[in-house]
Amino acid sequence: MIAWLTDPANWSGPNGIPVRLTEQIGISAVSLLVAAAIALPVGVWIGHTGRGSTIAINLANIGRAIPSLAAIGLLVPITQLIDPDLGFRVYPTLIAMVILAVPPILVNAYAGVAGVDRELVEAARGMGLRERQIVGRVEVPIALPIIGGGIRSASVQVVATATLGAIFGFGGLGRYLVDGVAQGDDGQLYGGVFLVAVLALAVEGTFALLQRLLTSPGLRRARSSAGAASA
Repeated sequence: MIAWLTDPANWSGPNGIPVRLTEQIGISAVSLLVAAAIALPVGVWIGHTGRGSTIAINLANIGRAIPSLAAIGLLVPITQLIDPDLGFRVYPTLIAMVILAVPPILVNAYAGVAGVDRELVEAARGMGLRERQIVGRVEVPIALPIIGGGIRSASVQVVATATLGAIFGFGGLGRYLVDGVAQGDDGQLYGGVFLVAVLALAVEGTFALLQRLLTSPGLRRARSSAGAASA
């Protein structure tokens, strides 16, 4: 594994580590952004209104129960009809990663907003703030650490699981695992495993740092003061 990782030939060309790493990060980032665009508004709305929470939680649990590999395999015939090239290599992995990322983001957004002190919300409402203002100025700032925790969990899951896309022709770091098994190349196989683990730990550490900053005493006081001032 060390010999493979330190071989300069593996750090250049279209199959080099920088290219595969970029592919892995790229599809993970796009999947996370799409999932956040879907789950955050829904989770915040449910947490604010209290409507549809049971349905949303059940759907999120169903999403968690679907194996990502099975999701990719089921999507391939459908997406390939739409786009014969990207429909086999890219879209199934992208959609499966979105399905994987939506549940933790949605559930945490709902839990964070629903957990905001109702007295503070009612005070803001009584002073004439509109519902959108209450969400933007009071609930979301206070719930931000919990929302960030959902995004953190989703990001690590997506980065680690996106390797499965290589089975269906996608690149990324999973390519090293698939090719390593096919070619009987243990150095490439375990080198790929090592790179995936390092990337997942790096993503976990980055989001953990951001979440820690969001939960720092100074920022908590600032958010509470902002909420109180709005109210």
